[in-house]
Amino acid sequence: MLMTSSISSSSLRTSPSSLLPCLNQTTFSYSNSTISSHFMSTPTTRKHLAPLSKLRISSSENNRTAVDVASPPPTTSNVDGDDGGGAVVVRRFYDGINGRDLASVEELIADDCVYEDLIFPRPFLGRKATLDFFKKFSDSISSDLQFVIDDISAEDSSAVGVTWHLEWKGKPFPFSKGCSFYKLEVVNGKRQITYGRDIVEPAFKPGETALAAIGAVTWLLQQFPQLADRL
Repeated sequence: MLMTSSISSSSLRTSPSSLLPCLNQTTFSYSNSTISSHFMSTPTTRKHLAPLSKLRISSSENNRTAVDVASPPPTTSNVDGDDGGGAVVVRRFYDGINGRDLASVEELIADDCVYEDLIFPRPFLGRKATLDFFKKFSDSISSDLQFVIDDISAEDSSAVGVTWHLEWKGKPFPFSKGCSFYKLEVVNGKRQITYGRDIVEPAFKPGETALAAIGAVTWLLQQFPQLADRL
C-alpha cells in the first residue's frame, strides 16, 4: 500500500531525528479511507502503529514524500498445503454426515484413523471401519435428525473440540447432547482427521449414585490392590 505525507524533500537531507517534529500530525491516505495518526514528541508517550515489515522513504518531483509500507504478512490457517483449518474440516465432516454424503466425508478421514464412540466397546480402526460405522448410522436414522454444533474450538488446527446436540426437524432431540474431540494432520496436502472420540449424553442419569459407585470401587481397590490387575 502507498502512503503520502507532506514532508518536504529538504527535510530528508537532515538527520533522521529531525524528521520527528514533521511527523507530529501526518495524514496518511489508504484505499478510500483516511487515517490520521498523532505522534507525541516524547518516546514514553508516543503512540505506535502496528509493526510493519519494511519502510521506504523517498522524495518525489513535486517535493512530497512517498512512504511505501509493506503490509504485514496475512495470517491464514491454510498451511503446508492443506485446504483449511481444523475447525473448517470438522464442520465439513458434520455437514457430510447431516447430508448423508459419505463421499465427501471419506476425504476428510485419514487411512489410519482411530475413531471412538464410547457407547461401543471398541474403537473403529481405519478409514473403512469409520465410514462403515457412519453408513450404519445414516441408514438407521432418519435424515430429519441432524447434528447442530453448539461450539467449536478454532485456535489449534491439529486439535479441535466440539459440543453439539441433535435436532428433529429443528427441535431439540431428547438425550442428544454430546461432545467430540478430533486430532488432525496434513496428509498429502490435505488436513484429515486421524483420531476422533464421541461422548454422548446418557439416557439414564444416575446422578450422585454414580459417585457412590465410584467410591465403592476405589475402596475395594485400596483394600485389595490385586484387583487392579483385572481392570
